Amino acid sequence: MALILQYINDMHVFMDKYGDPRTNPWFLMSSPFPTLLICLSYVYLVKVLGPRFMENRKPYELKNVLIVYNFAQVIFSAWLFYEIGAGGWFTGRYNFQCQPVDHSKSPQTMRMVHACWWYYFSKFTEFFDTIFFVLRKKFDHVSTLHVIHHGVMPMSVWFGVKFTPGGHSTFFGLLNTFVHIIMYTYYMLAAMGPQVRRYLWWKKYLTTLQMVQFVGIMVHAFQLLFIECDYPRAFVWWIGMHAVMFFFLFKDFYNQSYSKPKVRARSPQPAATTLEEELKYKNGALANGFSNGHANGRVRARTVLPAGN
Repeated sequence: MALILQYINDMHVFMDKYGDPRTNPWFLMSSPFPTLLICLSYVYLVKVLGPRFMENRKPYELKNVLIVYNFAQVIFSAWLFYEIGAGGWFTGRYNFQCQPVDHSKSPQTMRMVHACWWYYFSKFTEFFDTIFFVLRKKFDHVSTLHVIHHGVMPMSVWFGVKFTPGGHSTFFGLLNTFVHIIMYTYYMLAAMGPQVRRYLWWKKYLTTLQMVQFVGIMVHAFQLLFIECDYPRAFVWWIGMHAVMFFFLFKDFYNQSYSKPKVRARSPQPAATTLEEELKYKNGALANGFSNGHANGRVRARTVLPAGN
């Protein structure tokens, strides 16, 4: 026990020594353990407690809740996109080839630092994507890959805000929030029902936009491996490999959904299905296939997309 306490104390000493002093006193920033606890609680909620609670209950009808939630995410994402841009990328102060972290406390710099914290906070709000799946008993969409992705993202972003708030890696947030504006707009419209979803013919291009986003993040991050730049290499690899993983995940989804010939006639989809649900459903089948000798086989493309990345 004493050894564990000593390890925790040493970790806090390290955090205080190398962490950014501007963000250290902020909410959830002094230690990684509160964020870790929230992430673990999320996993327990959506994989154990939630399904147990819904076991003998009918799925909740959440149409209006989903519309309001997705609308709020559109507004939040638009504000984050604007703040990250106004904090550096839209001002001419930031260099797309190499942007070290500015450790000053100038108003413009602190605007970016605050935007980084709010981007970290936005990863918690995305937990509701999964919670709504559970309440609607869409358990097949709560795949292992989906839960791991949402469960680790707040922890991953926490390290960025703790050690490198601002600088080169914020380009990831700029692109991601822009895509989220369009993505959550799509999910909001899809939640309104069949009378609106018939006009959502552009779902294929939304997937393409997401793949373009990851290519942009890859190129922007990995270029620092070939030039001199005062930015931590560890964060270059961390962000770049995230982009690689998600690019191939979305590419596989795109191939399954749009590139393969249709063998069977498409069946009508439930009113609440959206793009992310489709991706999460496929992720679950892939994860189960790897662990059970590909027992679940291939996931077929659906007509209508599901709800959030």
